[in-house]
Amino acid sequence: MKKVFIFFLFITVIFSCKSTDKTASETKKGEWINLLDDAHVKGWRAYNGNELPPGWIVKDGVLTFDTELGLEQNYKGGKDILYGDQEFANFELYLEWKLPKGGNSGIFYHVKEQGYKSPTQMAPEYQLIDDENYATIHDLTNYNKSVGVTKNPELLQTWQQTGADYAMYPADPSKKHLNPVGEWNTTRIVFTPEKVEYWLNGKKTVSFEPWSEDWHKRKNSGKWKHSPDYGKYKTGYIALQDHSSPIWFRNIKIRKL
Repeated sequence: MKKVFIFFLFITVIFSCKSTDKTASETKKGEWINLLDDAHVKGWRAYNGNELPPGWIVKDGVLTFDTELGLEQNYKGGKDILYGDQEFANFELYLEWKLPKGGNSGIFYHVKEQGYKSPTQMAPEYQLIDDENYATIHDLTNYNKSVGVTKNPELLQTWQQTGADYAMYPADPSKKHLNPVGEWNTTRIVFTPEKVEYWLNGKKTVSFEPWSEDWHKRKNSGKWKHSPDYGKYKTGYIALQDHSSPIWFRNIKIRKL
């Protein structure tokens, strides 16, 4: 009888441990990770690099690119940065950002490094830009013509504006509210194989199914038609773009779905 009791006690402990492990795993999967807290901030580094490139600093909880600090002449690498401690497949990403007049940046996901010079070669991008002033400060004509824009190539196209899935899905103008330059905006990206959602200041402005027939049609007829690796990866790093203008990020957090 004593041996039977011990056996059932052993089985109970084993199943109890398995149940506890499963619960811990599920909790961890949906847990928010603050990418700028003390435990994670050191995970930020240059794309294809080991540390933050000149110009990028973290101060008072804000990750920023300062153009004056980025003038180091001996640095030969790119200045896009990524969070390199882990890759993400399905996720929800939240962050806050602001730009100066004429500013430009972007948020990449499913980023890979080996064999590539820039995240733009393979990663989808949530576009960040000064919609109102960018085209009055920067000449877009030659670039837009090079990617097939024939009507008003001097203007910022809808697929180049803030909140767009760059060169793929423009943000819905009826739901889009962009704060003036110098003010904070909020962005949320939700990625699953069934649906991708882009949010701007609390409003869903983009929704699409990745790798769908419509997705492939857009990819193969626009800017990415000569980029065979664009959007093909289903997991990768989160990255932020340096576009030679100041940019500020704060409250960057992510959770796995």
